[in-house]
Amino acid sequence: MREEAQGLNARMLTGSCHCGKASWTLEGDPGSITACNCTLCRRYGVLWAYDYEGERIALTGQTASYTRADRENPSLEILFCPSCACVLSWRGLRLQKDGRRRMAVNIRLAPPDRVADLPIDHFDGLETFEDLPSQGRCVRDLWF
Repeated sequence: MREEAQGLNARMLTGSCHCGKASWTLEGDPGSITACNCTLCRRYGVLWAYDYEGERIALTGQTASYTRADRENPSLEILFCPSCACVLSWRGLRLQKDGRRRMAVNIRLAPPDRVADLPIDHFDGLETFEDLPSQGRCVRDLWF
């Protein structure tokens, strides 16, 4: 298992929506994958791998976006396929101090055998906005 996860360092991960009209790529090691319990992530059931727009993450195909209507100044947008509605990624609406734009891709859209052994980090996006202690789980533990 560990060798498979380490082998991802030299590979590129890909994920696509259900209809295949939109996809993402993530070059190199995706690191640990985040499961968040915020009001949005828990509804979508997404698992995130992070980087920056135009760096290791690239989107292809047409996407539509959603930002929270109940927020005067939303911090991110959700990008999804306008045909089948699969959530591909989120993208920050404000640049970081270094001028880069934070993004994350939905690992659930990748082939399961490529991401099954990646470790999961839990993030409390609902109440504390803090990382939670590791439970030693991996993506395969959250498929069902």
